[in-house]
Amino acid sequence: MSARIVIAGTGVAGATAAQTLRREGYDGEIVLVGAEPDLPYRRPAVSKELLSGAGSFDRALLKPVKFWTDNRIDLRPAFGVAAVDTDRATVRLGTGEVLGYDSLLLATGARARSIGTASARVHTLRTRADISALRAAVVDGGSLLIVGGGLIGCEVAATARGLGAQVTVLNAGPALLDRVVPAAVSELVHRIHVEHGVVVENNVATTQLVDTSDGVTATTADGRTWSAAAALVAIGSVPETTLAEAAGIAVNDGIIVDQHYRTSAPGVFAAGDATTGFHPLRGEFERGQHWNSAMTAGAAAAMSILGHPAAVAEVPWGWTDQHGVSLQFAGWVHPHDDLVVDGDLDAKDFLAVALRDGRPVGAVAMGRPRELRATRPLIAAGETWRAGASLTTATAR
Repeated sequence: MSARIVIAGTGVAGATAAQTLRREGYDGEIVLVGAEPDLPYRRPAVSKELLSGAGSFDRALLKPVKFWTDNRIDLRPAFGVAAVDTDRATVRLGTGEVLGYDSLLLATGARARSIGTASARVHTLRTRADISALRAAVVDGGSLLIVGGGLIGCEVAATARGLGAQVTVLNAGPALLDRVVPAAVSELVHRIHVEHGVVVENNVATTQLVDTSDGVTATTADGRTWSAAAALVAIGSVPETTLAEAAGIAVNDGIIVDQHYRTSAPGVFAAGDATTGFHPLRGEFERGQHWNSAMTAGAAAAMSILGHPAAVAEVPWGWTDQHGVSLQFAGWVHPHDDLVVDGDLDAKDFLAVALRDGRPVGAVAMGRPRELRATRPLIAAGETWRAGASLTTATAR
């Protein structure tokens, strides 16, 4: 048998790994297997331009079909990997076919969390397959409850308002996006949504979603209710570890990997949203859940498979577009961190660096993507911030 690497998962981690293997000179077989029927695509587009209808799916593709064939990457969508036998170093595909592997990369991603039982009026949004039903509910129903005030919830709120729907966000936390931005920026995001007609209810722990004769009613523990034609549950994701667990691979809130993306099974690696690993900059295990982190992990896992491991101590970063405003963020921000701001929050033109014990731990920006990127080395270095230092000067070093 010729050398073969099997990659389970066609998201950005798996697709990037396949590209990296070829770019680095690997000449054996690469089999890229996914459960979705589509070519690998940019998932951040799902809640924005694809849901709104402003962008075509072709423009969301990571690469055209010709790329995969030209690079001899055996792309097999629609069925996925059904089982892994680590003793025999084989995988069984959803088609029933059994393939041997020299190395296996699990890039199985994550699935959306849900509340209660399934309902045609209650939606989640994770993949392209979720878009049409949610869009129809928004356009035809005219009103939407969104349970969750994180990135997906806020992005869909903006998109649904753009489609003309009445939108109410029920956020369990004290502020929108409070896991990725400091309090002052969260207040700004809140104002932007309200200015565009979104109703935001914070500190609302939704316990139940019930179908009614004409829509959905959300109920909280204290008995309050909100109703709309449809609801979106956007309360985070669950790592897809079913395949790994069945194979006896160690799992704990994700497939456990070391600093080189190796799992507990010989020859088996993992990367992306399905994994949890020790982050040297934080000194603890964490599960990365951002697009850019999954891309970096896919490339690093490929290098490890090729025998060229390099520990990746990445400062995570990401972005979100809401109501025509782009917000970039990096690091690990807590709502109560000290904040040093260069620019004007109200003008939506600023760079804000979050400090904890005098050290930069995160940054948020609007209108300043280059400066935001430049903060990441400062966050990684963890040096004490000099009182009165200019953010512009510091990030240009």
